[in-house]
Amino acid sequence: MPAPRTNVGGSFGLVLDGVENGLLKSVDGGVAVADVIAEAVGTLYYPKKHVGPISYSPFVLEFGLAMANSLYDWIGASWRGKAIAKSGAIVLADQDFVAASQREFTNALITETTFPAFDATSKDPAYLTVTLSPESARVVKGSGKISPSKAQKLWLPSNFRLAIDGLDCTRVTKVDGFTVKQAVVTDNIGAGRIRLRQAGRLEFPNLKITLAEASATSWFEWFGAFVLKGDNDDSKEKNGSISLLAANLTDELMRIDLFNLGIFRIGQDRAEANSERVATVSAHLYCERMELVLGTPVKPAVRSARAARRRVPARKAR
Repeated sequence: MPAPRTNVGGSFGLVLDGVENGLLKSVDGGVAVADVIAEAVGTLYYPKKHVGPISYSPFVLEFGLAMANSLYDWIGASWRGKAIAKSGAIVLADQDFVAASQREFTNALITETTFPAFDATSKDPAYLTVTLSPESARVVKGSGKISPSKAQKLWLPSNFRLAIDGLDCTRVTKVDGFTVKQAVVTDNIGAGRIRLRQAGRLEFPNLKITLAEASATSWFEWFGAFVLKGDNDDSKEKNGSISLLAANLTDELMRIDLFNLGIFRIGQDRAEANSERVATVSAHLYCERMELVLGTPVKPAVRSARAARRRVPARKAR
């Protein structure tokens, strides 16, 4: 008997809560794993082993900016501390978009969102990477078809704009890649073999920004006051944004708002004698909070979380 033919995947479709969200560039994970528990038994000189609670390896999804808005809204809600568990499937389809199989998952939480480096010299398309932690997962036979992706919003990591209050960002050449992390707290109590989970604390990363030394005066002045002189209370922190731009460098595809930035390091980058390379410096900033905004104009000013809490609503006119 001939061996069964191996399926060759043409596309991976993402379905969330029964709604197609677009095609993925790559997918990994979602494998069931049981803990191995070792116990000392009687006079045996080796421990007795058996399997314990089941967990599922995270799904790691890579995709561009052509996905449904609901996916980015899900990420944005997670960043605002309003994590939502979603169920869905990764559909493996052939070249004709006919579903061959699918990896179904339940009650998944976003645990990591990774942006690639924003680099003025890059010429390759960029993709986001999102990690999902499911409560359970399984592989089932596919049925029906998935829709071809809508027109791709190809984004180059060179098409970006950084803006920070009071700083000269006109000659910023690179913002290193970063990852926003969401902890997941598991409930290991009880007789159930599948652990229950809920969202824990958010972790927003520090930022490394590279810019031409000739335009770094305002950055060094901020460092001098904020770090060297110790004038670094909450009012001296800054807000800003990173805008992902379309090919025309005008239309905004996505924006990452940055809140309560503080500088903690800045210095000249490595330089070589007789080199024609433009001298650059690298600044390191902490960031207390970020928000993800999809396809809207850049705000003229971004208000900090602390300022928002201090704002008093105006009285209604009688």
